[in-house]
Amino acid sequence: MHIGLLTLEIFIPDAQSLKEKRFVLRSLKDRLRKFNISIAECGHQDLWQRSTLGVVSICSDHLILEQTLNTVVEETEKIIAGSLSSYQIEYL
Repeated sequence: MHIGLLTLEIFIPDAQSLKEKRFVLRSLKDRLRKFNISIAECGHQDLWQRSTLGVVSICSDHLILEQTLNTVVEETEKIIAGSLSSYQIEYL
């Protein structure tokens, strides 16, 4: 069994309140769930324009896991159009 952890650092320049930030993140999370992942906001909950999301996936095949997490990164970049500051993938 292989476990992959993806950390996404997101900057949302247009958010003027926590409500707007939550709307963007909720939309992103809903669209990413099709990849059968678990996703949660793990940092910067009190900041309007910044967020850290943790994405976890478990798979029996390491290559499929790697492909899934890379696809999540690509899809995130498409959805939030340039707001992805950085990301990190770890395998446990």
